[in-house]
Amino acid sequence: MQETAGSKQNAVSRVQKAQGRSSTDLRRASCLLPTAYCLLLLCLLPMTASAQEVVDKMVATGNAGASTDLITYSDLLWQLALQPNTSIANPSSEDLNRALRLVIDQRLILQEAEKLPTLAPIADEIRNARDQLVKVFPSAAEFRQRLLRVGLTSEKLEEILEQRVRIEKYLDFRFRNFVLISQKEIADYYQDVYVPRLRSRSPGQIIPTLEEARNEIERTLTEAKIESDTDAFLDSARERAEIVMLTPDS
Repeated sequence: MQETAGSKQNAVSRVQKAQGRSSTDLRRASCLLPTAYCLLLLCLLPMTASAQEVVDKMVATGNAGASTDLITYSDLLWQLALQPNTSIANPSSEDLNRALRLVIDQRLILQEAEKLPTLAPIADEIRNARDQLVKVFPSAAEFRQRLLRVGLTSEKLEEILEQRVRIEKYLDFRFRNFVLISQKEIADYYQDVYVPRLRSRSPGQIIPTLEEARNEIERTLTEAKIESDTDAFLDSARERAEIVMLTPDS
């Protein structure tokens, strides 16, 4: 896991890592949701997108009680557009498959997060999420151009960011608050991982003492534990899921 500078690791990144181990072909993709939420994958059809018009196609539909949830090709393109260095002109089936599974996992977590009204993001949190997102692109102009190319309006972007912030707050509430890193874990990581890796990457560099590296190591171990717990949470949700496998010819 890439080391971060604290507790603001994006939840979407965590979910992407959780999905990185399973990239099946879109023609056989399944949608996995808890028992109360059955999502049926129908098909993935091409679409055309421009600044003026987006001809959309339905990728999946699900029913949760009285409400119907749809995942469209636009949902996948929007996910890709918000990831730097990812093609949106001719996305590969692998990229689309990864985006589909990411959207599904976000919905899984969002279901639980929306049960806790106290986690609803405030305007400043959403604005900060947008500012941080723009910074990962070469320029604000390029960011705006990508949104324009896939028909992602400012209103829809705010909705996506609101969901991402809510997911992040839920993961913090559910997992971060309960993470305990022992002094032995820190010492073991320092001896078994931190020092050998630093020596390998930078021979001759002065090695920080355990005390000097303690905070950095604790942050790393904390994020690793949260990522592991998130993976386990998603695995459990999929085990409870009803899975329907359909091909475009179905």
